[in-house]
Amino acid sequence: MKNLLLHKIRLTHYLVIIFALFIVTFLFLPSYEFSGATLTLFSVNSFLYGFYISPIISGQKARIDELHKVIRAEANALFSIQIKLKNLPQHLRSEMQQKVIDYTNTKLRGKKSNSGESQYEDLIGYCLEYKGEHKEDVSKVLDLLVANQQNRTQFTMQMSNKVYSNEWLIMAILFSITLSVIMLMDVQGMFILTIVKALLCTALTMLMIILLKLSTLSHKKAREVWTPFTKLLKTHFYQID
Repeated sequence: MKNLLLHKIRLTHYLVIIFALFIVTFLFLPSYEFSGATLTLFSVNSFLYGFYISPIISGQKARIDELHKVIRAEANALFSIQIKLKNLPQHLRSEMQQKVIDYTNTKLRGKKSNSGESQYEDLIGYCLEYKGEHKEDVSKVLDLLVANQQNRTQFTMQMSNKVYSNEWLIMAILFSITLSVIMLMDVQGMFILTIVKALLCTALTMLMIILLKLSTLSHKKAREVWTPFTKLLKTHFYQID
């Protein structure tokens, strides 16, 4: 259910829903006037929260950018392989092209670091064991498959670059303290400051949601990383994008 909501609901919809929830909450939530010492602790906590979450969000965005490059590089490699296959006779070309298509489909459906592993190994094994005519052309395809392993390794490394449980724990603590103090802060009954409080709480919550969406690769930009593979299949390996 969590993953479904995370993938289906747009960030703008989250913003409106969360803002409305905070406005309703502030109508019933008691407020307190904090002492100077409490506000000092709040300032330190807010600084730590911003200091900690900023590099993690930057790292997750860099991860998506790198995935764009790696997936495009692999799509280019598969495109080159299909071009090389055109030098083979029809029966051999059709068999190997189908293997490449099966791998691409599996990779696109799974979208995980190990997706298509068996199909790729089958394709390499087929080239290694081939003993018939056009052995030289098949060997050239094998060279491209081996060279593409670097892209597959980079993809696996980037997919394993996530926000881990200890980092989530620290961020959850800092986020909860920051949010709680702002929610309980007395604004002397001024409605405009209540709106500001709701906006600030919404912004803090959206930061966590964005990080979660980035971490699970369901962010708007992250979903586009598979465009080269999708375009390859739609155009029968004539175009990448």
